[in-house]
Amino acid sequence: MNAREVALNILNEVYTQQAYANISLSRHLQKNQLSDQDRRFITELVYGTVKAGDTLLWILKKFVNRPLNKIEPTIINILRLGIYQIVFMDKIPESAACNEAVNLAKKYSNQGSAKFVNGVLRNLIRQPEKYAMPTGNKASELAIREQHPLWLVKKFIHTFGSEAAIKLCQFNNTNAPLVLRTNTLKTTRQELITELINAGCEVIPSKLAPEGIICKMHTSLNQLAPLQNGFAQVQDESSMLVAHVVDPKPNEFIIDTCSAPGGKTTHMATLMQNKGKIIACDIYEHKLKLIQDNANRLGINIIEPKLLDAREIGNQYKNQADKVLVDAPCSGMGVLRRKPDSRWNKTAEIFEELPPLQLSILESAALAVKAQGVLVYSTCTIMPQENIEIINQFLAKHPEFVLEDIRKYLPFKTKSKEKTLQLMPYKDNTDGFFIARMYKKV
Repeated sequence: MNAREVALNILNEVYTQQAYANISLSRHLQKNQLSDQDRRFITELVYGTVKAGDTLLWILKKFVNRPLNKIEPTIINILRLGIYQIVFMDKIPESAACNEAVNLAKKYSNQGSAKFVNGVLRNLIRQPEKYAMPTGNKASELAIREQHPLWLVKKFIHTFGSEAAIKLCQFNNTNAPLVLRTNTLKTTRQELITELINAGCEVIPSKLAPEGIICKMHTSLNQLAPLQNGFAQVQDESSMLVAHVVDPKPNEFIIDTCSAPGGKTTHMATLMQNKGKIIACDIYEHKLKLIQDNANRLGINIIEPKLLDAREIGNQYKNQADKVLVDAPCSGMGVLRRKPDSRWNKTAEIFEELPPLQLSILESAALAVKAQGVLVYSTCTIMPQENIEIINQFLAKHPEFVLEDIRKYLPFKTKSKEKTLQLMPYKDNTDGFFIARMYKKV
């Protein structure tokens, strides 16, 4: 299969089988023998097309005179691919995008469908004025232009204001770099940088996390020896800050309430010099295997994966832990650029459902903290109702906990005067993340 056909197969899985784009992409890239150039092209096609979402359908509707649900799903996906290349990929010749789409329609449907695809894309090429993007800043205009669902754009505008909402949506449409965390049990960041450069990668050190390395260009992860050999772990810069805020020490007993796949867990273990004990909890058996696999690869043996609902942790480990981390289930609004289909798979109800769950997990975790112990709460979201509002509610009910100033635990200097940390993607050029650290007095 050529690159566009691989991309089409992935899109068919995403839109007809509800597959996650990143998982389907990874599987197809492993299954097919592809050059690095083709791998990059397929990744751009899939992620770009999925991110563009309803904007592509908005364009398509201007060139068809029948309901989209009357068109074969595979033909819709072929048209999504064609439109994305023609409208959003400057380096792709329009004729090539059109011709390859027609060939795919012949192979996956019939001659009539091929003629239909050809007609739609030729008209689109000839009449770009028909799909000119709206230029205003109303929510409906911003949603089409910046490729986000309308409800989410309205939410961003209401929460952060129009200017910030625009910047946030634009940031979400950028490509997220691969970021690696140095496994300091096995190597140093400088040694790892040298090894990655020798492996053909283009890298720079993170300014936020002392173990972080940002890969601007890299080979396939399956062929990246430092990753396979346990010298590195895939983890974003903002996520690396959590373990530093927990500030784990050798020989401590720590509980990670929502651990999978184990990035923060294994980071804490390295900061503990692989001495002590970490209970790593999750509610899914297959996710516990991911934690164990990562620990084994990194050479860590102090982590005990445990099948346990985070809301039960307080009952099982009352007053036992030196430190407890609650990396709570959240809406993921800080990592939308990393998960291209995420923005389209969520609904507004998530902001009603998650805060009660987040608070209940935090309250259970608090019971497991011993006197003079530490409770850390983190999320990969930017929404106040999942972050600072949860902390305020918790502290109002639990005077035995005191909010600590997070700045003395961060490995970088921040100008913020807040005791908690809220990273905003478009301001900090990283994933959106929230972290709060609390101390238990008694």
